[in-house]
Amino acid sequence: MNPPSRRSPDAPTPASAAAPRPGVLRALGEWCARHAVVVLVCWLVALGGVIAAQQQFGGQYSDDFALPSTQSGQGLTVLRAHQPSAAGVGGQVVLHDAQPLTGFQSQIAQAVANLQQLPHVLSAQNPIPQQQASPQTGTPPPAGTQPQSGQSGSGPLSGDGRTAYISVQFDTNPTALGASYLQQVDAAVAPMRAVGVQVEYGGSLGELARPKPDDRTSEAIGFAVAIVVLLIGFGSVLAAVLPLLTALVSVLMGVSLLGLLAAAFTFASVSPTLATMIGLGVGIDYALFLITRHRQNVMDGMDPAVSAGQATSTSGRAVLVSGCTVMIALAGLSVSGVSFIGRLGIAAGVTVLTAVVGALTLVPALLGLIGRRIDRLRVRTPVAEAPTGPDATDAGAWHRYAQRVERRPWWFLVGGLVTVAVLAIPLFSIQLGHIGDGADPTTFTDRRAFDLMSAAFGPGSNGPLTVVIDQGSVPEANRAALATQASAALTGVPNTASVSPLKPTPDGDVLIGTVISTHAPQDKATTSLVNDLKDHVLPAAVSGTVARGYVTGITASQVDFLDIVARRLPWIIAVVVGLAFLIILAVFRGLLVAVKAAVLNLLSIAASYGVVVAVFQWGWLGPELGVSGKVPIESYVPMMMFAIVFGLSMDYEVFLLARVHEAWLRTGDAKASVAHALEITARVITCAALIMVSVFAAFIVSTNIVVKMLGLGLAVSVLIDATVVRLLLVPAVMTLLGPRAWWTPRWLDRILPHINAEGD
Repeated sequence: MNPPSRRSPDAPTPASAAAPRPGVLRALGEWCARHAVVVLVCWLVALGGVIAAQQQFGGQYSDDFALPSTQSGQGLTVLRAHQPSAAGVGGQVVLHDAQPLTGFQSQIAQAVANLQQLPHVLSAQNPIPQQQASPQTGTPPPAGTQPQSGQSGSGPLSGDGRTAYISVQFDTNPTALGASYLQQVDAAVAPMRAVGVQVEYGGSLGELARPKPDDRTSEAIGFAVAIVVLLIGFGSVLAAVLPLLTALVSVLMGVSLLGLLAAAFTFASVSPTLATMIGLGVGIDYALFLITRHRQNVMDGMDPAVSAGQATSTSGRAVLVSGCTVMIALAGLSVSGVSFIGRLGIAAGVTVLTAVVGALTLVPALLGLIGRRIDRLRVRTPVAEAPTGPDATDAGAWHRYAQRVERRPWWFLVGGLVTVAVLAIPLFSIQLGHIGDGADPTTFTDRRAFDLMSAAFGPGSNGPLTVVIDQGSVPEANRAALATQASAALTGVPNTASVSPLKPTPDGDVLIGTVISTHAPQDKATTSLVNDLKDHVLPAAVSGTVARGYVTGITASQVDFLDIVARRLPWIIAVVVGLAFLIILAVFRGLLVAVKAAVLNLLSIAASYGVVVAVFQWGWLGPELGVSGKVPIESYVPMMMFAIVFGLSMDYEVFLLARVHEAWLRTGDAKASVAHALEITARVITCAALIMVSVFAAFIVSTNIVVKMLGLGLAVSVLIDATVVRLLLVPAVMTLLGPRAWWTPRWLDRILPHINAEGD
């Protein structure tokens, strides 16, 4: 057969012309295999040094983030300029007793005085009305608190006098101050606990006191399942342990590096858990791909060091392409324009990077060290890969399955599309929001504080809205009329439980009031209230004047954050999909292959979104997963899931397409190449997917609702991607496309960079 151009849809470039000379990756893998001890010592020294540095200089993780360009951020800036004590980060010390708390006035006053003496405290408000003029309370009370009175639901002391809360304002988010600061707060409120009063923490103090997520249980579960899967897949203890060992070392390195970065940048509290989750998943997968190729080479008689180099040059190249794709997808989160989200992507990208480095250096070193003993300590007879020759035949189950797909591609395509469509149905009712303290277990102090506040003051008391009216440019003679107009506008607003009188700051340039919703902070009605206040009520309150009105506070900031995410999510999807499309196009030189990859990945992500909505928002199996009631989908979870899932899906995409492309270049038979690639990769993809699903699903046991959500979403998405997409839709579409899948316009082929996914 005369070898036509690769641009032709009829036949590929022959293998002899496509095979590159041995390159850097082959030399790197072979060198690591022949100098295994040196590589292992370097890794151990580097790991020990980074861990020691992290323990000495590492930073804290905090959910503190700023949105200066939003109306809530602008309102906070106004507060800081005119009344700094009202512009801090709020927290509540919630008090409850069977007897009226007025009987503990001296203990409450002492606790308030102690809190005022703590570093980073701007103010603390005594909830007992008789104490409101005390020097310890400060006047006027901090914005974001309710006016003091003895009426139920209208002030820091409930009508029956048995529940109250001390409002504390901090100059920084307490979550960034660590456990030692919580001990100082505990000591400050000790006089209340000493007389038997129940003391709980809400707001930012509740976040500080929330138990830190312990990933060890999740990691142990994931590792246990991974060991079982690998033992079944490889039949050898050594071959099963290697991926786990290298993934663990890579993750330890990545999380320690992240801790060092946290000393200079603010990362969310979920960052180390997210980094661990992603790092373990991709680390095991990447090592698995290399070990599978190497093990087959050794079984075929190749020298172990040469085999390690060859595996690094082929499967290692696919790992490099996949890792870069994952990191590019995570970097796409920076398009959100919110540093909080962008840094979540960076946190996950750190462990992906260390997983790639570990796969390309540590794995070959261990393979060289083990040599031909990789199949020692067998638990069953090792299974070899399917034959790879052009005329190879196999009577195995995957071979028969591949032939069925080749014979009836339309059946498999329709079946896969129907499955994905059904799973994606709940996506159309998705409600983004913020998961409040009410969803936490009752063993958490913030949940107990939430319940006490809701019972005594109404659910909206857990997320007060601070109204700020900047009247600095209004003549003093007109300010009284403005205050009257604003108060009238704030009267009778739907979904409002109470509105405090507007009070001026000490300089008189700003009016401050508090609006309490009739619903919990995370409720859709509260979001509607915030939008109504900033879009209609406040503009009416200052109409005809040069004054400006703002809604600020934690709840208002969360609504603004939600609006930003909703506006930027389409841009992030477009950027990530576009970049992944270009990578697949550059690697495989097939326009329709790249389009297919983008579309099918979008379908699998839509299906995983649907499952997350059904479980958390609709409440299906929510209580069984430790979630109290129905909760909205955390605003940034879909964005994170999209970047992570789209990146991870490229692992299997590249691994499968690389083998299809390899067979296509060798034989020129497009349909047979798809069947052959499916036959020789299905077992590895299934094994890798089961491991990644088990790693992600193990994090469902976390006490953090967002971690549960991410764990379930990622586990489901990988499961769908590795089964419905990779084993049904991809081979069916590739079979139907035939040689047209590898067509690229001549002009496009000239300008695209040449990237070889699996080298020689």
